[in-house]
Amino acid sequence: MTAIAHRVAYSVGLLFAVSVLSFALLELAPGDFFAELQADTRVAPQTVDALRAQYGLKQSPVVRYWQWLRSFVQGDLGFSLAHRAPVASVIWVRAVNTLVLTVPAMVLTWCLALPLGVWVARRRNQWIDRACSGVTSTLIALPDLLVALLLLLLALRTGLFPTGGMNAPGAEELGLGARLWDLASHAFLPLCALVATTLPSVVRHVRASVIEAAEATAVQAARGHGIGRSRITIRYVLPLAANPLVSLAGLSIATLLSTSLLIEVVMSWPGLGPLLVEALLAKDVHVVLSASMLASGLLVLGNLAADLTLYAVDPRIRA
Repeated sequence: MTAIAHRVAYSVGLLFAVSVLSFALLELAPGDFFAELQADTRVAPQTVDALRAQYGLKQSPVVRYWQWLRSFVQGDLGFSLAHRAPVASVIWVRAVNTLVLTVPAMVLTWCLALPLGVWVARRRNQWIDRACSGVTSTLIALPDLLVALLLLLLALRTGLFPTGGMNAPGAEELGLGARLWDLASHAFLPLCALVATTLPSVVRHVRASVIEAAEATAVQAARGHGIGRSRITIRYVLPLAANPLVSLAGLSIATLLSTSLLIEVVMSWPGLGPLLVEALLAKDVHVVLSASMLASGLLVLGNLAADLTLYAVDPRIRA
C-alpha cells in the first residue's frame, strides 16, 4: 500500500507541475483575451480596463493562479471568456468526443497488435518478418500529419467517407440506428489515422517482447518436454512478455492523446484538439488550463492503472 500511496502522490505532484508550467507559458505570451478588443479604435480604453478588472485580469499572476487552483480543487473549472459559459460545460462535450476516438482506437490497436506481433515473432528472420518490419518502419517514419492528410485525400477522391465533422446536417432527426451509423462513418477516417500512427510501434514492441520471452529458460524447458508451440505461446511466452506490454499500454495512452489532438484539428473532429487551439489563440486561460489538466489527468490515470496492474500480477514488483 505504501508503494501505491507514493505513486498516487507522484501523480498529484505531476499534475500540479503541469498546471504551473501551463499557466507560466500563458503568462509569458504577450497580450490577453481583451488585447484584440483593445486594438479596436471604436472601443474606449476605459471599457477594456473595466472588462479586465471584472474578470480579474488586472490581478497579479500569482493571485490569479491561486484563485484558479483553489476553484479547480473544488470542482469549478472557471469561466470561458470566449464561449461566455462555464468551462466545465464547454470542455465536457469536447472531452467525450475525444474519448469517442481514443478509446476505440486503443482497443483496436491492441486487438490487432497482439496477434500480429506474436505471429511475426514466431516467423523471426523469415520474409514475412522482414516485410512487416519494412512496413512498420515506413509508417513510423511518416509524420502523423501526413498520414491524416493522405487519408483525407483518399476520402475526397473516392467520396466513400465524410471528410469533416462528427455528424451530418440533420442527423439529430434520425433514428438511433441511423445516428450511430452516421457517427461511425464520420469517425472512420480519424480512427484509421489514429490506428495507423500507433499500431506500428506497438506491433514492434510486442514482437520484441515475445522474442525475448521465447528465449527464457522456462520456455526452453517446456519445448524440451514436447509441449506444443501454440500452448507454449499462450501459457508461457505471453505471461512472460506481459510486464513490458502492460507498461507499454499505459505509455501508449500518451501517444494516442497527443496524436488525437492533432488529427482532430486536421479532420475537423470537435474534440479537445480544436478547442485547445482556439483557446490558445484567444488566450482563454481557464479553458487552456482545464484542457491541459484533463489530457494530463487521462495520461496519469493510464500510467497509474498500468503500474497498479503490474503491482497486482507481478510478485517481484510487490517485493
